[in-house]
Parts: sequence; structure tokens; C-alpha cells
Amino acid sequence: MRIRAGDHRDSGILLDLLDEAVAWLARQGRTGQWGTRPWSQRPEAAARIRGMAEREEPWIAEADGVPAGGLVLSGQPPAYVAPAGEPEVYVQLLVTSRAHAGQGIGRALLDHARDRARARGVGLLRVDCYRGGDGKLVDYYTRAGFTPTEAFEHNGWPGQVLAQRL
Repeated sequence: MRIRAGDHRDSGILLDLLDEAVAWLARQGRTGQWGTRPWSQRPEAAARIRGMAEREEPWIAEADGVPAGGLVLSGQPPAYVAPAGEPEVYVQLLVTSRAHAGQGIGRALLDHARDRARARGVGLLRVDCYRGGDGKLVDYYTRAGFTPTEAFEHNGWPGQVLAQRL
């Protein structure tokens, strides 16, 4: 696996990965996180991803030359999360292909986020995720070394901020 720097041209890859994730979640009956409609077919969601790819720091994980995951890092949280009050690196997006499930793609991308934060001399890495349903996503980040900090609700969507000191 290789992690490469991305740019605005990779917004289509990120949208494809998100569409795949929505379809997978929907097949399992887990629609609370992102619903059933693909991100690429929701103009506001697609614009959000294009904006992230243009203004933030996208990274693409490739397995045998095929996109297997995406990561977007930022120096600040999204508007619906309060800033940390200190320098931070914020994981704006982490998504992996179900075709590569169980291969450690997500963990490798989080390790990459830690490396990027350390390279900047930043000691705080934060992320937010869906807090509803079965809680598996919060558990995933907790197992990856993050600590839940504050819960929030954004337009009826239950979220959880998690942080990790580096």
C-alpha cells in the first residue's frame, strides 16, 4: 500500500469511496450515519468534498495502484465543532474501500495523520464521527488510540469528537 498526496482532482475518488460506504452501510440497514443516497448525487455533499479537496490536505491510499482509502486533514475542525484552543490537526474525512476491508487501510491513514501532525510540531489530533447506531465507529477510533471528548448534535445527526495527544 502507498499513501500519496492528493489534490482537487481526487475529489472524484473521495466521492466514489463515500458512495461505496453509503451503499455498504445501507445494505446492512445502517442508514443513520449517511442515509441511503450516494454523496455524489447530493449537490451539497459533493460540493463539500470538492471544497475539502481544494482547500484542505487530501491523501489517497492505494493498494496495487487502486484507490483503497482517503483522508483529509485540516488545521481546524469543521464549523459544527468548537476549535481546540491550541494548534491541532483535524481529520476532516477518513473513508476506506470495503474491497480492502481488514487490510489496515484506515489505521495506516490515521498513522499518516499522526506523522503529518508531528511533522508540523502539533501535539493534538482530533476527529469526529457518527455517535449513533451501534457505536461501532466511536469504538473504532477508541481502539485506534483516540479518547472521546465531547458529544454533539448537528442538524439531528449525533456526533462524537475524539482526541489524541501525540
